[in-house]
Amino acid sequence: MTWVLILALAAGTIALKVVGPLIAGGAAPPPALTRVIALLTPALLTGLVITSTFASSHDLVIDARAAGVGLGLALLLLRTPLLVALVAAAATAAAIRMLI
Repeated sequence: MTWVLILALAAGTIALKVVGPLIAGGAAPPPALTRVIALLTPALLTGLVITSTFASSHDLVIDARAAGVGLGLALLLLRTPLLVALVAAAATAAAIRMLI
């Protein structure tokens, strides 16, 4: 179900970016609207990450996924390359799952 939602949101984002200028007749949207539209994709992706990390059915879950996401966030805040942060986060989550 989550992948269907992700694909639907991706298709909607692409459709809005393609159809929007056609409907507007080539006129550029106001700068305030452009800033809001630019923030929609990161906000949706953040919501999906938080939901898939901390939710299980209707319960709040703090497990190895939370530790992996926390480490990944910390590494990214320290300006570590994305690939290094992803591998470290995955390794942390896997190691904690192995220990528990």
